[in-house]
Amino acid sequence: MKTAWYERLEEGLIGLILAAMTLVTFGQVIARYVFNYSFVWALELSTFLFAGLIFLGIAYGVRVNAHIGVDALVKVLPKPVAHVLNLIATALCLLYTVIVLIGSWVYVSKIYEIGILAQDIPIYQWIPRMVMPIGFVLLLFRFGQILFNLARGKEAHLLGDEAEDALKYSSDDTSPTTQEKS
Repeated sequence: MKTAWYERLEEGLIGLILAAMTLVTFGQVIARYVFNYSFVWALELSTFLFAGLIFLGIAYGVRVNAHIGVDALVKVLPKPVAHVLNLIATALCLLYTVIVLIGSWVYVSKIYEIGILAQDIPIYQWIPRMVMPIGFVLLLFRFGQILFNLARGKEAHLLGDEAEDALKYSSDDTSPTTQEKS
């Protein structure tokens, strides 16, 4: 299956943020314990990067079915009823995402209006906090994709299936088969 350019961009951005956070944290540890020096901005930058990882990772988790949930009841229901419940659940997820998106936009707008600066990095607070509305726009897009696929009758999932994944990745080939004969 061919991956869309925006999905590759999403994965690349998440990987870049994770690498940057790791490098900043590793550099801070080396500076502190080897050279007895500390970068003042390292903790704040790591915090901003981690927030980016979280808010972009939420949408990525929906895309790859990584979010866990309780679906035992849905699995025992007849297919048409389960399908309707999936449509309702996805619509509720969309509603929740819209509410939080609006709230995050209002929050970032207020920080922009006030003009609050970051404590240790010479940038305005609204800049790194824009990852919140951006992340929720991506999440809205992902839930929209799921609702669109469900409405068309295609296979789509809100949650990952841990049991199915475990069965898919388990193999008898990984168990030790050689026995020593004495």
